[in-house]
Amino acid sequence: MIGRLIDGRYQVRSRIARGGMATVYLATDLRLERRVAIKIMHGHLADDNAFKSRFIQEARSAARLAHPNVVNVFDQGQDADTAYLVMEYLPGITLRDLLKDYGKLTPEQTVDILEAVLSGLAAAHKAGIVHRDIKPENVLLADDGRIKISDFGLARAVNNNTATGQALLGTIAYLSPELVTRGIADARSDIYALGIMTFEMLTGEQPYVGEAPMQIAYQHANDTVPRPSSKVPSTPRDLDELVQWATARDPEQRPRDARVMLDQLLAGRGHSDLSAQPTGSQPTELQPTMMLPSITSATANAETQILGGTPPTNVLGPLTATGAGPQQPDNSTRLETKARRRKGRGFWLFALVLLIAATLGGTGWYFGSGPGSDIAVPMVVALSPADAAAQLTAVGLESTQSTTYSADVPEGIVIATDPGDGTRVPKDSVVTIIVSLGLQPITLPPLAGISQEAATAEITGLLATVGAVDSVFDGSAKAGIVLSATRASDDVDVSQGGAYFQGLDVNLVVSLGSVPDVAGKTVAEATRTLAAQGLVAASGQQTYSDSVPEGNVVSAAVPDAPVRTGATITLTISRGPEPVQIPDVVGKPWSEAKQILEDASLKLDYNIFADAAPGLFTVTKVTPGAGQSVPRGSSVKINFSA
Repeated sequence: MIGRLIDGRYQVRSRIARGGMATVYLATDLRLERRVAIKIMHGHLADDNAFKSRFIQEARSAARLAHPNVVNVFDQGQDADTAYLVMEYLPGITLRDLLKDYGKLTPEQTVDILEAVLSGLAAAHKAGIVHRDIKPENVLLADDGRIKISDFGLARAVNNNTATGQALLGTIAYLSPELVTRGIADARSDIYALGIMTFEMLTGEQPYVGEAPMQIAYQHANDTVPRPSSKVPSTPRDLDELVQWATARDPEQRPRDARVMLDQLLAGRGHSDLSAQPTGSQPTELQPTMMLPSITSATANAETQILGGTPPTNVLGPLTATGAGPQQPDNSTRLETKARRRKGRGFWLFALVLLIAATLGGTGWYFGSGPGSDIAVPMVVALSPADAAAQLTAVGLESTQSTTYSADVPEGIVIATDPGDGTRVPKDSVVTIIVSLGLQPITLPPLAGISQEAATAEITGLLATVGAVDSVFDGSAKAGIVLSATRASDDVDVSQGGAYFQGLDVNLVVSLGSVPDVAGKTVAEATRTLAAQGLVAASGQQTYSDSVPEGNVVSAAVPDAPVRTGATITLTISRGPEPVQIPDVVGKPWSEAKQILEDASLKLDYNIFADAAPGLFTVTKVTPGAGQSVPRGSSVKINFSA
């Protein structure tokens, strides 16, 4: 890659660093004639859409920010099969490098770095961005004193509760309790990670350690972060309380965002001498005293004053008492003086030879069997095990392998080494190559028939994640009950549980209960009832009804299942009772006329004595008259003659 011209513009000069997803190079922008850092995604990850999305997300997230404490992003694109990201080049070190060199920092240094990180993070939170990977490796300390946050590869736009959407992301040592237990991150999750980082700066160690990542995650979820003063008693009380506030297990007990914590820190500076700065320095610049131990130098001035003493002499020797001329020394005096000078030169020559011999011997010991013979462990992350072993062998180290599950690194790729890259070890030391086994298998319990909250707890408790949640109306289950569950990757049904993997999504279908019954209601009432459930009412056909008043709903047509929010429910409206025409029965015998009128669903008003001998009476008049339309069930009056 070195020497390659990217996109016809960026000339790659040298490699700066290598990570699990990309390698960072120093390059020259030929168009603007400036040095830049270009981040290039590893070729074997280019076909992985998830990694590519995260790579592009970093560019978009960082590009939305313009702040002195955030690394600037200049450009992003793809050249052939190479995805790249162009950033501001900052020569310097990371906070992790500083902690490796000095173990822990002073309270003054901690406050200066914390203020700079909070300033940049406050800008991100104001823009609606959660970093989600705050750690010392992502805090850059430039040679010119600037402090900046980098690596927005895991950042995501924030809402009230931003779910990760995939495995727990970020470094396990800095994950907040809600990320471990529920897979949910917001601005307060960044605050928790910053509190852990502050603890590490003050004490030189992380609050939780364990042999496996799950042990550390369990401590984050269940334990309270100790005060830094429990490790370093000289820690100021204000910083103790700040760490306790930022690392509260309940997110509601932490600062709402970085701006709130920054304001509290700045308020504390007003009555504390922890952050006293030299005149003219900027609060977000790293002072030289933070990088190196203070060095006190003293100078001594020698003054020679001639107040008296021996008589003045000239170059030829001491003057005579009368000042007539110089006295000439005899030969013996001259020989004694020369011998004394040769003896002095021989002593210094002998001392110089001894010094050179000691230096050469010490140098040989240092580089032969002393500390200088140690070898720095090369970076082999993201390589295959064979390539990693070859690189270790090439520098004089031996290797062995171990494996672990990972939600971020594909199976068969190196995650890390033990000791870590950059660590100096003696020649022929054994370095353990830690290789990813991919996603860790889990067994899902039955999910259908339990509440959505219970199903979410079961899924996240196994370190899987809840994917899409589809809410449908279903009369067979109460609202909030899970109807079915499927694997997000291939839609295989896992409603009754089964084999799965950590870090993958589980899609849920949840019941909204039955579609409300609106029969008999007015159209307005029915519309309001359906709208309250997110359904849309539409007037359909009208029909006659003997039981439903005119203008009210006779029935509601529900679409075929599944019925989701926003579905249209068609209403059938009553026209009241169906009208009938009064039949012509005048002149007919009462027995025949009565049957005809009853078959027409009419009520009869007549002299009941006619029923005693229906064959003797003839209908003479019907009111209303024959042929008139009246509602079904209306009453008609009958007159007879014998």
